[in-house]
Amino acid sequence: MPDYRLAKDRAFTILVLALAAAGVAPLAHLLATVAVRGAEAIARAGPGFFTEAPAPPGSRELGGIAPALAGSLLLAGASVAIGVPLATLTAVFMHEFPESRLARAARALAMSLLEIPTVLVGILVYSIIVVPMGRFSLLAGGVALAIVMLPYVATYVERALGQVPRTYREAGLALGMTRAQVVFHVAMGVARRGVLAGFIVGLSKALGETAPLLFTIGGSRAVVQASPLCPGDAVPLLVFQLAQTPYENWRLLAWGASLVLVASVLLVYLAARLLVREVRL
Repeated sequence: MPDYRLAKDRAFTILVLALAAAGVAPLAHLLATVAVRGAEAIARAGPGFFTEAPAPPGSRELGGIAPALAGSLLLAGASVAIGVPLATLTAVFMHEFPESRLARAARALAMSLLEIPTVLVGILVYSIIVVPMGRFSLLAGGVALAIVMLPYVATYVERALGQVPRTYREAGLALGMTRAQVVFHVAMGVARRGVLAGFIVGLSKALGETAPLLFTIGGSRAVVQASPLCPGDAVPLLVFQLAQTPYENWRLLAWGASLVLVASVLLVYLAARLLVREVRL
């Protein structure tokens, strides 16, 4: 009987490992393909891959993704500047007044935003910003990405604040601090790693989004834009558009941009995971 049970245990272990390998294999194949094809594109383009605009379609040259990189940086900055303060204040309100109707409504809205297709966010921003302005802009894209990242940041920050021991709050109040000072100087300081992890997770989610950008930034890839009020480009949008073309140089450029995008998102997620593991209260 012990031998029979041991055989069953080993068979079950082998089955679980085989199923896990089958589930991971497509992702590993995808990452390997992006790495190989992307590295090939970057090596062929040389340093110009990061400093030039895409070459004309059908050309023997690849050019680069400089306008898309600059646009992604501006979008990241705009989305963080808009989304992080709003999400942080929302999280603080939900944590400090959990039973109020407004806090319950904000929590329900945040959970709903996690499930809403991001293309609808792009259409909303197109209606309220792009149409009144009369043109596409990186600012509109930043607003759309801020809405996308808001529920992630709010959720992480609220959970981080909830892990702060009550004794820290009581000590702050005993010293004569106001409730706001306790939250922003004591609780935020103690939970800073968890709060920062929320910021990074929200940013990584925004960096990989394409759908909201289809209706907001215009996809202008000829020159590097330095103003958020002008149309621009972004790496995810560049990949989406160039990968559908019949031109070999543009499709190869899309592989290189895909590698840059995947590497950026993976690095941000890795940083977030390390921060979460190192939370100290």
